[in-house]
Amino acid sequence: MFVHNPFAALPASIPPIAKQTYVAVMFLLVVCGTLFDLAHKGSASYFFRHRRAVSFGARRRVSTGEATALAVETLVVSVLGAGEFCGMWRRITHILTMYGFVLYVLTTAIMVFAYPTAAAPGPAVVAELWYLGALLVCIGGYWFWFLQRVDVAAEGQSRFRLVRADLFVVSLLASATFALIWAGLQGAGSDVWANVFFGLYLLASTALFASVPWSKFAHMFYKPAAAFQRRIEQANGFRGNLPAPADRPATFGSARRQPQNY
Repeated sequence: MFVHNPFAALPASIPPIAKQTYVAVMFLLVVCGTLFDLAHKGSASYFFRHRRAVSFGARRRVSTGEATALAVETLVVSVLGAGEFCGMWRRITHILTMYGFVLYVLTTAIMVFAYPTAAAPGPAVVAELWYLGALLVCIGGYWFWFLQRVDVAAEGQSRFRLVRADLFVVSLLASATFALIWAGLQGAGSDVWANVFFGLYLLASTALFASVPWSKFAHMFYKPAAAFQRRIEQANGFRGNLPAPADRPATFGSARRQPQNY
């Protein structure tokens, strides 16, 4: 079951070009949705204004070599290691979901574009990584959804309460879950139910990639940039509107005078 390419086993009535066009459209939806999100929320203009303010308010200049080292640190610690999360369990669930999502998407593209037909299903390892990616998404995503969400763990809200901010994780979990069920039914030879869950898989995947302007999908592109910017600010001494540290006397009004009676 875990070694066959479910996309190659689709009915001949769905030609490879149809599958490839769908994947290409989903990719374009992500790009356009992210650009729309940047323009609509003004995130890009805010980011560049803030960078300009940082350059003027810096106490020291960060060299190119130091900036490169900070970029590598951001990639390794904040992105690959999920270092932005303080709790160990929250970090683990994020890593499981993130790496699962990357595997899930990349192997889908490989199978659809390189091995789209039953005549050339491709190496078994590609399909195995696809199943592994979907399983990691489900493990990390459901673990987060039922046990670690702030409104559930800290605020006592219902586990089944949905808000717009949940759109990304819900559609991602639905896509991975329906994909596994569809592939399992297909491998078992249950064609009717396999077709039903294939339709649900397409619906959930379309919701995942088409809802970028309204979900938190685009945050995965913002967070690395924000983490890198914070490291630059710490390195160049920029404090923004923060007050001077308590151990540094202010220039004006630092000495208090005793009240005098006249």
